[in-house]
Amino acid sequence: MNQSGTNPYTKTEAETDVLTAEAPSWQLVVWNDDVNTFDWVIETLMEVCGHTYEQAEQCSLFIHFKGKYAVKEGMYEDLEPMCTAILDRGISATIEELVA
Repeated sequence: MNQSGTNPYTKTEAETDVLTAEAPSWQLVVWNDDVNTFDWVIETLMEVCGHTYEQAEQCSLFIHFKGKYAVKEGMYEDLEPMCTAILDRGISATIEELVA
């Protein structure tokens, strides 16, 4: 038993500092073209980004009708190899900073 009269489980202000700085967020953008088929884009998004068939299909429709679509958000270091893999498959992609 603690005889000093203080609760040993009470945290002091110094021990409960909250991390307030947020890491920058990025988005992986895939661009429409007149070369790649829906099936190829869907297959690529499933294999490279880990999308389900339904997610990849929705993304491909947005890409087709809007001209581009952010298919994934995250840290730059995580998106860069995905972007490279998409580019290696002949599909246009970029990484852009997510604007708040």
